[in-house]
Amino acid sequence: MKPELERYSRQVLFSELGEAGQTNLMQGRVLLCGCGALGTVLAETLVRAGVGQIKIVDRDFVEISNLQRQVLFDESDVATKLPKAIAAAEKLKKINSTVNIEPIVADIDHTNILSLAKDVDLILDGTDNFEVRYLINDVSLELGIPWIYCGCIGSTGQTMTILPGKTACLRCLIDTAPEPGSTETCDTAGILGPTVNVIASLEAVDAIKLLAGKEDLIKPVLTVVDIWEGSYRQMSVADLREKSGCKACHQGERIWLKGEQGSRTTRLCGRNAVQVAPADKGKIVFEDLAEKLKHSGEVDFNPYLLRLNLKNPDYEISLFRDGRAIIKGTDDPSVAKTVYARYIGS
Repeated sequence: MKPELERYSRQVLFSELGEAGQTNLMQGRVLLCGCGALGTVLAETLVRAGVGQIKIVDRDFVEISNLQRQVLFDESDVATKLPKAIAAAEKLKKINSTVNIEPIVADIDHTNILSLAKDVDLILDGTDNFEVRYLINDVSLELGIPWIYCGCIGSTGQTMTILPGKTACLRCLIDTAPEPGSTETCDTAGILGPTVNVIASLEAVDAIKLLAGKEDLIKPVLTVVDIWEGSYRQMSVADLREKSGCKACHQGERIWLKGEQGSRTTRLCGRNAVQVAPADKGKIVFEDLAEKLKHSGEVDFNPYLLRLNLKNPDYEISLFRDGRAIIKGTDDPSVAKTVYARYIGS
């Protein structure tokens, strides 16, 4: 066995993968969208498996409630207020220093997803919202890059691998995003840690197949699992692309990638918080802003974010360098935008 394969020897012994498959994995390039519950399991699994390059993009920071299910983080990450992408990268580099890990603290939207997806072989869904998933779907079809859809809530989860131009895409399955309030969220149904681990592991298996050059082993199915009931179902989507009349697949419609769909405010699952993203991204100088805000409340900052704790009203503002902010203490986008405008600017 080649010396560079030694650390993966038990994986190489699996005959379906072998040395050729492992070599392909080590040359693979992945874009991981989101590094929360699903994303941390995916990232750790693929880094241990030896995937060559992983670009981790996440907009959020580590909080104490994350530790129940987001396996890469610990209490020190909460104390230091690290963005999830940065905290994850620090852990992953200690697990496997041979993997090229690029952490990016950013909100994925129509202005940056094309550049983020440039030169990758696979896009993985580690998000908790459909807006980003439809963006991934559009860029997958536009660039011809496979992606794997994944989501979970409570004790149930589902996943589907999408090969652009060959299998059904997300819009073939669900043409439009669910209306706000029409589906369960972490706020209403909660989430069990084992649900995340099972669903993310199924997603990781198909990722390994694709990166190892085993695309022929991918089944055109939507897999649905309920770990509490102990049920496992696979529903065929083999002919869905042809039957759906999907405008994205058949007419090249890219409404999400063009910015025709999507919002600048996002309710964050299970957080009583709203993200506010300015129309024009900039580079905020935290030192200057902290000085201006020192009479408004308790202010502290690190290289990645500034946090302002207000007492009256009782809100917490976590501001990133690109101008994006998470307003904690409300789930009303209009209130969040008002707080943002008052303390950060319009």
